[in-house]
Amino acid sequence: MRRGLIVSCQALPHEPLHSPFIMGRMARAAAEGGAVGIRANGIEDIREIKRAVDLPIIGIIKRDYDHIRSYITPTRRELELLIEEGVDVIALDATTNADMELLESLKVKYPDQKFMADISTVEEGIRAEELGFDYVGLTLVGYTEHSKDLNNFEVLKELVSSCRVPVVAEGNFDTPEKVRWALEMGAYTVVVGSAITRPQLITRKFVEATEGL
Repeated sequence: MRRGLIVSCQALPHEPLHSPFIMGRMARAAAEGGAVGIRANGIEDIREIKRAVDLPIIGIIKRDYDHIRSYITPTRRELELLIEEGVDVIALDATTNADMELLESLKVKYPDQKFMADISTVEEGIRAEELGFDYVGLTLVGYTEHSKDLNNFEVLKELVSSCRVPVVAEGNFDTPEKVRWALEMGAYTVVVGSAITRPQLITRKFVEATEGL
């Protein structure tokens, strides 16, 4: 992955843009705008995005299990689907909610595959580097029970100073100014999703600005 902006092109089944075709077009628009990579969810979306753009892809599979707290590539089943598809970088939940046995086996079983750790605290990021992850991403800061009160910029600052592997700023870096600040602080790249690719949320911000007038 090159240094710069990565755009997360995802739409879950309950969202209006849920469609591999639409995500492919979204990725093409991101590429035309200068994105250096795409983050995508699910094999069908990833395949369509591969057809649409020639950019590195961070691939995930979101799946909920009743007995598992993590949902980003949570089990070996999702991992192997992404391996078979040939995704440039595979991202997994690497918080304390994740399957430690799975995390420890990644570089042993797949030494040539690039992996990104989606973490929520500094300690989880340092642990991920020790486990051999190639990238550490702030994806889940504020989304786990034990990180609800953390500031993503403070976590970024500590990880940049503590980790030798590239640190990816992701999760609520939702304005051009925040993206620039993150890069200036030492983030290798920044992933932006909803602020670019979820028009229903973008529209809601504008509508909220009109309320009470």
